[in-house]
Amino acid sequence: MKTIVYLILGITLTTAVSCSDDFLEKDPSEYMSDEEIAEISPDYPELSEAILRGNYENMYVTGSGGTDLDHDDFGQKSYDIYSDMLSGDMVLGGLNYGWYSGISEMQSTIDFTDTDNEKPWTYYYKIVNGANAVIDRYVDSDLEAGSDEMYSYSQARAMRAYAYFYLANLFSTSYNATEEILPIYTSLSQDNQPLSTTADVYALIIEDLTYAVDGLDGFDRDSKSYINQTVAQGLLAYAYAAMGENALAQQASTDAILSSGVSVVSEDEAVGGFNDVTTSAWIWGTDITIASDLDLVSWWGQVDLFTYSYAWAGDPKIINEELYEAIPDNDVRKGQFVNAYGDGQLYPINKFYAPDRVVGGQRNIETDYLYMRIGEMYLLNAETAAKAGDETTAKASLKALLDERLDDTSYVDQLSGNALLAEIILQTRIEFWGEGKSYLLMKRNNSTITLGSNHLTYPSQTITSDDDRLTLDIPQTEIQNNPYIN
Repeated sequence: MKTIVYLILGITLTTAVSCSDDFLEKDPSEYMSDEEIAEISPDYPELSEAILRGNYENMYVTGSGGTDLDHDDFGQKSYDIYSDMLSGDMVLGGLNYGWYSGISEMQSTIDFTDTDNEKPWTYYYKIVNGANAVIDRYVDSDLEAGSDEMYSYSQARAMRAYAYFYLANLFSTSYNATEEILPIYTSLSQDNQPLSTTADVYALIIEDLTYAVDGLDGFDRDSKSYINQTVAQGLLAYAYAAMGENALAQQASTDAILSSGVSVVSEDEAVGGFNDVTTSAWIWGTDITIASDLDLVSWWGQVDLFTYSYAWAGDPKIINEELYEAIPDNDVRKGQFVNAYGDGQLYPINKFYAPDRVVGGQRNIETDYLYMRIGEMYLLNAETAAKAGDETTAKASLKALLDERLDDTSYVDQLSGNALLAEIILQTRIEFWGEGKSYLLMKRNNSTITLGSNHLTYPSQTITSDDDRLTLDIPQTEIQNNPYIN
């Protein structure tokens, strides 16, 4: 699994290093071996930046899950759709083309030979390997705070933690400290490793992110594609919340809010398309341009009616009917979803859309990818504060977001205990529909979910979060190639 690092570097690498050696002339779709990386690392300090760029590009390029032809293999946003469907909040509205049908029907998740398990496994371990390629370069170095080397190293530590966090959520049912869930790789030099416990995986995640939060202090990133201190704090808050360390999660989310210096998505922005990375409330995302070379194989193609691809052609991604009904009529978010063709299917055409709003119109993708926005930290802060017994803070954080959605939020003041937590969970599901957050919410709260009455396969079925169908299987390729796993 660890023997190669797939780097989508292209001109990024050749311009960053300015070298004519053969190994720097690779096509963007080729591999760099560990040996090649080791050979050039001492002579070209710019390589760390180039590898980081390649790792960030893996988050949105097609095929980063190891396939050539699969139209659901395009980086992080591929697996946001996985998780939104498995949480029950996103419904696959058609089975015409087959993409995501195995996830929607919860069949591929119980078949370790199905490539739906292999793609995210490959993708996230590719991120791990890319991060380790940078980390290995500095393992014996005394890095100076505020230096370019410290910023590169800290980003790599955060990227590794990000990958292990998603692996831990997708491939285990809940935070069970003693359960053996994933192999850990902290260096490219390691051979196959046995499964480590949940506690050990999260210990590495927390160690990496704690280091990154300190190491990225003062980092002024060139674009929002890069992890900065605020993003690292946000990832740390998510990790602590998944562990049930609610007071620590509350503090980390507070730190993220304070360091970001931005406000939540406004009422106008909530129906503004979620298509522009320059939106101030976005704290991590990618500026997608024509040069990104995305078309129908993309998140926009799978979700947006105004993009020439699957949502337009007959496989829409729609909202759980009962979740839609739970949105108050006077809530601006109710208008995000529209019965576009009079057939009862509620398309998110006023939440996510290409700016021209021509049905099937966007052929080459120029709308941006969202990974994290500051509103997540407000609702995570509310959730973990409520669990930690700090209901005053919980209500204040919840209202800070709802004040941009509702005319009157005074009802929040009357909530307490389980009713307050239930409202926070509901608002998180509504606010971040289609953004890949509901699955994380379900896992950390061990929630029982009820699939929508509009679910094509299991309408209105109730499922507990520890149901095997809601968690991916370690893929066949890993079992075959790693002698420690059987």
